[in-house]
Amino acid sequence: MPNFTANIAFLFPELPFLDRIAAAKTAGFDKVECHYPYEFSIEVLRERLERAEVQLTGLNTEQGDPARGERGRAAVPGLEAQFRRDFDQALAYATALGASVIHVMAGVASPEERAAARKTYVSNLRAAARSAASVGVTLLLEPLNSRDAHGYLVSRSDDLAEIIAEIGEPNVKLLFDVYHVQIMEGDLIRRIERHRGIIGHVQVAGVPSRAEPDDDNEVNFSAVFRALEAIGYQGLVGLEYRPRGDTVDGLGWMDRMGVRP
Repeated sequence: MPNFTANIAFLFPELPFLDRIAAAKTAGFDKVECHYPYEFSIEVLRERLERAEVQLTGLNTEQGDPARGERGRAAVPGLEAQFRRDFDQALAYATALGASVIHVMAGVASPEERAAARKTYVSNLRAAARSAASVGVTLLLEPLNSRDAHGYLVSRSDDLAEIIAEIGEPNVKLLFDVYHVQIMEGDLIRRIERHRGIIGHVQVAGVPSRAEPDDDNEVNFSAVFRALEAIGYQGLVGLEYRPRGDTVDGLGWMDRMGVRP
């Protein structure tokens, strides 16, 4: 059975962010992940996690200003120092709160900028990976679909696999988000098999709605979960979807699929 972590950036949107930690526990989850927790101090987050007896499993580096189209700085030439500050902040939160993975946001690049952006991305990630390795943290790189994240540096898992090989650090892994991969590439089960050696985390959401991964979407998630089991995947599966209504009511898909924690 998949080992789930609840993404509280998307789940329980009816609640203030900090209250989502306890809500996840009440709903049956003892692990959560999030995107950008940096408006709260480490001390406040630690107290909420410990009180609820919930483990934080992962977080993202800052994306910048989304109103200006920013989606990270790891691949933006000229912003190397800002990326290092972003990364140091994420690593400090991860190590203090016990999170074992950091999703490093790449950023956007025009077609003319892509070669330079890729070079910057690889260089920044090599240095960041070595820092993360010293404290046992894995870096995750995720392809984002071009429909939702126009201009993002990497939108295909196959391309990102090449970049991970070029970086050449063992603690840099692929975040295989079924939602993004299905939109851009499809052929999910073969891609799970192809990338089996580099998948460090999985996220799920229905396609095309990005709602619950239930029967009302184009992906057979039971088959996806079986494929992950078949390759011996031992990592977490993040529930990064936007509930159609009440989060807890929407968890019925887990019962129907036989994967309720």
